[in-house]
This record gives sequence, C-alpha cells and structure tokens, in this order.
Amino acid sequence: MTEDNKKIVTISFVLGAVLVGYVSRLLLQVGAQSVSVLARWESNDYVSNFFPVLVGLAVFLALQLNSKAQEFGDSVVSELKKVTWPSKNDTGVMTIVVVITLIISGVLMGMYDAVAAYLVRLLLGS
Repeated sequence: MTEDNKKIVTISFVLGAVLVGYVSRLLLQVGAQSVSVLARWESNDYVSNFFPVLVGLAVFLALQLNSKAQEFGDSVVSELKKVTWPSKNDTGVMTIVVVITLIISGVLMGMYDAVAAYLVRLLLGS
C-alpha cells in the first residue's frame, strides 16, 4: 500500500466512523421517543454525547486494525485512480443531453396521461 493510498483509506475510515457515530446518535434519539429505558439514557448528557463517539471510535479502530478492510480500501483507491473521468466540456454536454431527454419524456408522459384521462372519461360517460 502506498503512503498516498494509506492516507486516503484512513480519511475514508474516519469519515465512515463519523457517519456511524452520527447515525447512532440519531437512533438513540429516535429510540428514546419510544423506549423509556433509552429515554432515561438519552436524557443523560454524558451518555447521549459519549455513546456516539464511542461507537464511532470502535468502528474506526475495527476498520483500521482489520487487514482485510485495509486491503479492500487500498484496492478501491487504486481502482479509482485508474478511472478516466470525463472533461468539463463532456460533462456539460452530457448534462444538456440528459435534461433534454427528461423534458421530452416528461412531455410524452403528459400526453399519454391526457389521452388516457380522455379515454377513461369517454368510457365512463362523464
């Protein structure tokens, strides 16, 4: 694993751990609304602030100390470095094509909907 890849993998693991900590905080808040035991825990500032940090730290350490996770992260970073990204001009042109395609399909769907509504009204006699 190159030093550059190792830094990127470590930053990715940190961001993943922060995300897991944030989600655990949200789950603790949601669970506190429906479970009285969690409500007591969540009302304690130490638990409500320390628990997500502890969970995030545990996830980071589990990922950082796992050699398979390190190898997987290294292979992902190596493969992403091989990707040929489109130029700014190509991205702009493809965006315009997608927008035009969405507009055309929206108009066609609207026309189909109008025809179907007309036929249903005709069949129902209203």
